[in-house]
Amino acid sequence: MKQLRRPAFWQWLAIVTLIGLITLCLAWELWLAPLRPSGSWLVLKTLPLLLPLRGMLSGRRYTFQWFSMAVLLWFTEGVMRAYGEQGMAQLLACAEILLAVLLFTACNLYARLTRPSLLV
Repeated sequence: MKQLRRPAFWQWLAIVTLIGLITLCLAWELWLAPLRPSGSWLVLKTLPLLLPLRGMLSGRRYTFQWFSMAVLLWFTEGVMRAYGEQGMAQLLACAEILLAVLLFTACNLYARLTRPSLLV
């Protein structure tokens, strides 16, 4: 239980989850269940996921704060596609929802545990 109060744990979880979300989005749109057989332009949705990676690796609190709100876009896409797709795409959408929720939680808890009032 003590480990859950350490910011480093939540930073690590956020980074691993972000890399998982990047991998999932790439694999989904290129090989596993693309909208078109040869791949789709939706693969470009992974580009914004690369933006916070450097800030997260260096532990910048502001990066975790703004990205906790941005990750809700991937959560929303996952919900919409889980509702509207069938088969493999529906399972991938559920995985996207799970990763987005984990990433949202990890970012918020890291930002909360590193706020200046706690460090003094």
